[in-house]
Amino acid sequence: MTTRIPGNDYGVLEPPAPGAWRPRMAVSVVIPARGGQDRLDLTLAALAAQTYPAHLLEVVVVDDGSVPPLRVPGIAPERTRIVRSPQGRRGIAGAMETGAAVADGEVVHRMDADIVPYREHVEAHMRWHHLADYLVVLGRLRFTAATGPLPAPSQVSGAVADGGAHGLFVEDPEHGHDWIDELVAAHRGLRDAPSPLLHRVHVGATVSLPAALLKEAGGLDTSLVLGEDTELGYRLTQTGAVFVPDAEAVCWHLGTTTAMRRPAEVRRHNEPFIADRVPYRRNLRSDPGRQWLVPYVEVVVDVANAPFEDVRASVDGALASTLSDVSVVLTGPWALLDARPPGEEGRAPLDDPLLDLRLVRGQYAGDGRVRLAERVPATSFPAPFRLTCPPGWVPGAESLAMLVEQADKDDEGLLLVALDENETGVVTARLERTSAVARALRVAAEGESPDDVIADLYGATWLDAETWRFRPASRAYPAWASARNREAVRWRAEAERHGREAERAKQQVAALKTELRALRAQAAKGDRATARWKEKAEQRRLEAVALRRERDRSLLRRAARRLRGLAEGGR
Repeated sequence: MTTRIPGNDYGVLEPPAPGAWRPRMAVSVVIPARGGQDRLDLTLAALAAQTYPAHLLEVVVVDDGSVPPLRVPGIAPERTRIVRSPQGRRGIAGAMETGAAVADGEVVHRMDADIVPYREHVEAHMRWHHLADYLVVLGRLRFTAATGPLPAPSQVSGAVADGGAHGLFVEDPEHGHDWIDELVAAHRGLRDAPSPLLHRVHVGATVSLPAALLKEAGGLDTSLVLGEDTELGYRLTQTGAVFVPDAEAVCWHLGTTTAMRRPAEVRRHNEPFIADRVPYRRNLRSDPGRQWLVPYVEVVVDVANAPFEDVRASVDGALASTLSDVSVVLTGPWALLDARPPGEEGRAPLDDPLLDLRLVRGQYAGDGRVRLAERVPATSFPAPFRLTCPPGWVPGAESLAMLVEQADKDDEGLLLVALDENETGVVTARLERTSAVARALRVAAEGESPDDVIADLYGATWLDAETWRFRPASRAYPAWASARNREAVRWRAEAERHGREAERAKQQVAALKTELRALRAQAAKGDRATARWKEKAEQRRLEAVALRRERDRSLLRRAARRLRGLAEGGR
């Protein structure tokens, strides 16, 4: 049985210390490169000095149109080869796909062509892959300013072999992946990181994963010229992968990345493509009227033997959700509609035993949000959630958003909404987390219930229909559904009215602020005038006091003279 890891808590694994174990798995280091032979020489020189056994290590350099073509230098791992990207496939994603297709190793280790790995870098990655077959291991980057001449390949190889790679360069204090370090530290080394966060730390400069897992996730999206590592990281989460940041898998990155030098431009370029492919980026999906390449929730309704009205109620309820990036899959025996048995050609349309099925197809065949399928795969990959809803039960406008929010509170894998009970048991709607289902299918023992495994590794909770706003069709449809467009128009008009009122209020506030500034200015002017008058009054008071004192002194002098005169006359 495959090792069981709850959520992303790889702490249940015990990796050996470098040098204290015996490797057995082969690894292919795939390096996409265009030009930069001098830096590639240093990468290969450092790889030639790795502790991982040489017979288990191969290097595939993918030359993505270099002029002149890249070559294998004198110092490189023994099993190093260069392959060329085919015409029409350019960029890192295309180069990685080319390299992965010819790689022999059980593990693919992507490495940029301007990386200088420490001596035990590859071994640090590989010790994890010997413990479980669904790990994505992330190395730790140290960035150099890369000013001045580069060291010689022989110098790099010697320093790495002697364990002195740390002294080869001076770390750039201005640049680094501090944001990754902060996320890793905030979530106990990502051990308790929530599922929607993990893809963000999937940075392609040095990352390794099983070749089978890369294939299962669909490889790299070759239509992307930037952000391909983030998008692949998202799809890897949906396969149930566990992300392991290894602080001992250290390497130098020569210089800075484009994202560091031109961050605003990179974000502007990537956002439309990431928004379309990564539903977790909720801030990028702000337009509720859009349809997206990858939905947030896939809703499945089994239409076999269900009345048309019941199916319509459930589907329309799901599509009217406040969570707009929803798709619906209707499962049923659709092939029967195009394969009439002999003797059925003349049957009246109203007597057609497949009439309900035919009506459902007629209702939704032209809706781009709805897909008809005989059955669905075991998971909703690449969508992160699947809601299975029995026909005849209608999710409320906020039901899907509420369920997803509840699931994300504790990263739960399964929510079961008890709708009704009949002779067959409890009728339920179920919200499944794709990554949890994928993990359960990967590690479950033969005959073991996947739901039990999900509950063990991610958690499962029972909920009630009323609180989570599920109603039977008889209470929710068709009166509500037939008016939903009018309701939407009414609420949009109401929102526009409130918007106009808000704009008027904003203008009034601005006018009041202007008036307040004027009053404050007048008050300040009055304060200054008052101060001047106070100053003048004080000056007049002082002058009056001085005059009074002078007058008093004059009176005293005259009185003194008079007294002296009287005294002298008396003699």
